[in-house]
Amino acid sequence: MRDRRGLRDARRAQEFGGFVAGAAGRLLHTATLLTAEAPDANPRARRLLTRALAHTYAHWDHPPGEDPYDRAREHLATHFAHAGRQRSRPHGPLAALSPRERLVLVLRLYEGLADEQTAALLGLPAERVRELCDRATATVLHPPPKAVTRAGGPLLRRLQP
Repeated sequence: MRDRRGLRDARRAQEFGGFVAGAAGRLLHTATLLTAEAPDANPRARRLLTRALAHTYAHWDHPPGEDPYDRAREHLATHFAHAGRQRSRPHGPLAALSPRERLVLVLRLYEGLADEQTAALLGLPAERVRELCDRATATVLHPPPKAVTRAGGPLLRRLQP
């Protein structure tokens, strides 16, 4: 009996190791996009990934046939969505987005989920997902004017016609 359990656990660990070897890089990139951290300095993204992989391993055998990548991505997204306010200042082109806009944009454009899948994952109406994605895309493509300083204080530069 113990030999069977040992073999099953070894097979499970080997399967999970293969999954991690194949999917961890993409999942880390997804987590880095969500946290808007620099790719070479992404502790929040790494923590998100570690939690997602631990959750995936804990549920590796349940239910059978479910895609472990989908499960890990779902855990990444839901944990990020419920993590609350960010403590670190985001960087890069996604920094101008709110966490929810960043989440929708990453799931829709980077991960390739449909509006309906993203809506189901986040518990939002599909129309709201489309609105968030459109607004986030517009913000990334046409960022707001940057703050400039004058006499030591921030001042928004106005667009000239």
